[in-house]
Amino acid sequence: MAIQDVEHCDFIHAHEELVETVRERMPEEDRLYDLAELFKVFGDSTRIRILYVLLEAEMCVCDIALLLGMTQSAISHQLRVLKQAKLIKNRREGRTVFYALADDHVSRIIRQGMEHICE
Repeated sequence: MAIQDVEHCDFIHAHEELVETVRERMPEEDRLYDLAELFKVFGDSTRIRILYVLLEAEMCVCDIALLLGMTQSAISHQLRVLKQAKLIKNRREGRTVFYALADDHVSRIIRQGMEHICE
């Protein structure tokens, strides 16, 4: 789409090269949608609390529920959402399942978010 094709723009844009450079670097629409969906997962304070707990230590559902003062059922539901978003992983030890952050990307997102709001 050429810049002249934008009907809602009432001015002539003087930076066509810049606009075209950025347009070429923009991810595909489905990637941006996936990114928006990922950030929606971070939009729930209970999930953020769980992620923050897991930033500190690997834990089982029972321990997370006790720490956050919630039911195991409520925690399990949120853990499923976090696992589907690939933000956490789990491992089984006997009958107990332990949860941890999926990787360093997740811990960086949480730490940088906290740093941003504390500025």
